[in-house]
Amino acid sequence: MDPSEALQYTPLYDDHVSRGARMVPFGGWSMPVQYTGIIEEYWQCRKSTALFDICHMGEIIVHGDHAIDVLEKIVTCSLASLGVNRCRYGLMLNTLGGVVDDLIVFRLSDNKYLLVVNAANTRKDLAHIQQFLHGQASCQDISAKIGKLDLQGPLAREVLEALCPEVSKLRYFQCDEFFLLDEPCWISRTGYTGELGYEIFYPWAKTKILWQKILENDKVKPAGLGARDVLRIEMAYSLYGHEISDDITPLDAGLEAFLDFRKDFIGKPALLEKSNRSVAQEIIYFVSDDRRSPRQGHKIFSLDQMVIGEVTSGTFSPALEKGIGIGRVVAPRKDVGEKIYFGTQANFWPGRSVQKPFYQNGSLKQ
Repeated sequence: MDPSEALQYTPLYDDHVSRGARMVPFGGWSMPVQYTGIIEEYWQCRKSTALFDICHMGEIIVHGDHAIDVLEKIVTCSLASLGVNRCRYGLMLNTLGGVVDDLIVFRLSDNKYLLVVNAANTRKDLAHIQQFLHGQASCQDISAKIGKLDLQGPLAREVLEALCPEVSKLRYFQCDEFFLLDEPCWISRTGYTGELGYEIFYPWAKTKILWQKILENDKVKPAGLGARDVLRIEMAYSLYGHEISDDITPLDAGLEAFLDFRKDFIGKPALLEKSNRSVAQEIIYFVSDDRRSPRQGHKIFSLDQMVIGEVTSGTFSPALEKGIGIGRVVAPRKDVGEKIYFGTQANFWPGRSVQKPFYQNGSLKQ
């Protein structure tokens, strides 16, 4: 974001302030980082249901007879096999293989797709897509028309069924159109927390009404960006600007599973060349030996105290009661269970590498 640009506000800003939320700049928006406290909001999501304001995210429609051809070229995952009312996670790359953005693609009809992208990247992503439009394909940024709420937690289905009983039919990574408080909207069964959850795409001007209605249920509490980040790190999910960026390839970020090399896509030649030379960096997941938390920018050290990498994301895990971190290290990756240190040259602390995810008891696919 250009520092000279004013912050943007979601339709829920006044409600956040009235509930005592601490607001912070995030991706060009004023967003709630916490209400009653990050740990309390974290456990609300893990044990019951939390409601997140995600209206800042970008929504781009790609449609027309050649929409699938365009998207197959610019998104790394296969979309030809994506059925209507299904969604899939993928990446958009530049010609050098760096990540322009990560996104979820929703197929709304035969020739209409919805791309949900990171807030700070919306304009960049739109320009990237427009470069490759051809034939009857066109795209439109509809972010200003669409509000987005994430209802996440083991009781999310019960809460949402009280307002929209038909939502029970959705399976993991499915989406469909519903009526919610007499308004047509799209609901998907996805999320960013590792819990059962739904993303609700609602008319921007009516989003506050829906937000307040859902929060009337005593099983639901609002949660901010702080809890959301802890939840996503426990699941080892990537975040743009941390694990991925225009200068970091999916191979460096451990996202090979979302690359379909059976098709052509932008950045594929660079990735193939890179893989033939062997990857210089790989992702690592590690747990602190105590409650001390790694932070982005901390160095990662070998046992002989040589710098081998850098922390990309770190936090305190309430579930493990230990610090946890994600980082990139020089290849080959440290073996699971291998000891490392993290911190600064002046102060560093012991940890060990582990398998992802850190949290494995979620309700995600219930």
